[in-house]
Formats: sequence, structure tokens, C-alpha cells
Amino acid sequence: MNLREETLAQEEVYLGKIFKVERSLVRLPNGMEAFRDVVRHPGAVAILARPSLESVILVRQFRYATGEELWEIPAGKLEKGESPEVCAVRELQEETGYSPGKLRKLASFYTAPGFSSEFMYLYEAWDLVPQAGQTDPDEFVEVHKVLLQDALAWIEEGRIRDAKTYVGLLLAAREK
Repeated sequence: MNLREETLAQEEVYLGKIFKVERSLVRLPNGMEAFRDVVRHPGAVAILARPSLESVILVRQFRYATGEELWEIPAGKLEKGESPEVCAVRELQEETGYSPGKLRKLASFYTAPGFSSEFMYLYEAWDLVPQAGQTDPDEFVEVHKVLLQDALAWIEEGRIRDAKTYVGLLLAAREK
């Protein structure tokens, strides 16, 4: 069975600083028509920063969309023409004040494919070197070194509710 949907018409309904929203009219596999609203995102990286095998770097920040302060692994948006690896190094330094001595790709995945095109690259960083960090002017984060076992317990307790952080921490636990 062909599951693809054919785009019949498309319009941009919003253009923001980080993403744009498109509304499309599509033909479904059964011949009927439907509308699809899609958040078009340039992609992002997340970094599982490892000061040691037993610990990770987490950041705590207020996320307006949720109305909460969340515990997350460092992450950020890809800039136009920027490779995911370069973005990972830049975001780690900006958010945490560390540069990775070593960096390797762990995974890549869509974050919310039901409505968004955002594709995320997950890296692991170790042999961390302190550097001067500088967050964006509209970004406020607290940086914390947390034992991996504690971070995993925070998932079970509901203290960590961010999907990219789940993925990174569970992959780290698998490699213990």
C-alpha cells in the first residue's frame, strides 16, 4: 500500500525567528483531501556531555512553551550551512562553558514527526575542557554536574520530562 500524501497546495502562515509554519492541502492515499499544518525547523543538536563515566552535564532552564523549568542535556538549533558536529561544539561551549576533547555521534531522530520537521543529532562529548561560555542574550541556564545514576532516577521520578534528555541518558546507561 502506498502511504504517501500528495501536496496539492501550500502556504506559509507564519515565519518566526526559529521556525516557520506551513499549511498544506494534500491528497490522501484513499483519494480524499485533508489539511496538514507543519512546523518547518532547520534541525538541532543535543549533547550528552560526560565530565566522567559516572556523571553528565545537565542544564536547567525555563521553557516558555511548557511554563516550567526543565532539566535537559545541552542543545541548540543548527545555523544555516552549519554542520551538526560544529553546532554541537558551539552549543556545548555556549551553554556550559566546556569544549569537547572528543565528540561522537550517538543517534539522530525526529523530535515530533506528527507536526514538525525538526531532526535532531545527538552527540556524546567527553574529555571536557573549560572554556568561556556565552549564552544567547535571551537564554538563561543553570549548569549542573549530575551523577548518571541520579539523572536516571530523575527520569523515574518525573523530574526529567524532556525527550532528547531521555534518549541521551538511556543511551548512556546502556553503555555503562
